[in-house]
Amino acid sequence: MIAINKVLYMSVPLLMAVASGAQADDGTASDSLTVGLGGQYAPRYSGSDKQVWQVVPVLQGRKGAFFVDAQKGVGYDLQNDSGWYFEHTLGYDFGRADKNSGWRKGANNLKGMGDIDATLNTGLAVGWQAAPWLSMEGKATLPLTDSQGASYQASVTLIPVQNNEDTIALQSAALFGDSRYLNTWYGVSEQQSRRTGYRRYAAPGGFYGVDTSLTWSHQFDAHWGTVLSADYTWLGDHANDSPIVMRRNEGSATAAITWTF
Repeated sequence: MIAINKVLYMSVPLLMAVASGAQADDGTASDSLTVGLGGQYAPRYSGSDKQVWQVVPVLQGRKGAFFVDAQKGVGYDLQNDSGWYFEHTLGYDFGRADKNSGWRKGANNLKGMGDIDATLNTGLAVGWQAAPWLSMEGKATLPLTDSQGASYQASVTLIPVQNNEDTIALQSAALFGDSRYLNTWYGVSEQQSRRTGYRRYAAPGGFYGVDTSLTWSHQFDAHWGTVLSADYTWLGDHANDSPIVMRRNEGSATAAITWTF
């Protein structure tokens, strides 16, 4: 396997940093299993002005080209020596509740909006590692079990520090969605408006935000490690114009302890 595995999970910076701890000395990926537990302080939903602490499980395993990931799901990747790679995943989104929730998105001020159903989805990503410290990726996430629309992102990841003990990664991603996706998460239908009192809002598709994250992972030894991650999201007008968006600038922080077998 080529060095692209060091940034294979760049759409999930927390676990991307964990992945670097399981690299062989020659820069190639080895079969491994990493488990762990962390906490995340994040908005109750995209656009919320309330924060909540949530438990974040860490599970990441790899066997050759196939992998399992607690946040991304299961999948495989194909790579070549020029740095290009393709990744296909099968994952799960827990949706959103219209009340406060300790395990998924949701807040009491959404009462009457109705729940957004959990969805099985598939992710398709194409990327290029231009250098050991620079990679670019385009990704599409498509729902399989409910017609909630498609989301897309184009990201750039910089890894200024990467050695046997420490990895620091900075990623910035432009976020896009079709009109169905944006209306699922930010739209207010006429029926929802009558139930909640929020004005009606039909969200157009297209660009809706930027997500930037900084992640630092440290390996104490071959098994124990820690990960710290800070994330900032800015919502563009297509999302921010929604009456359920209370704050367009959002921040979150994640810390986890990991064990690699």
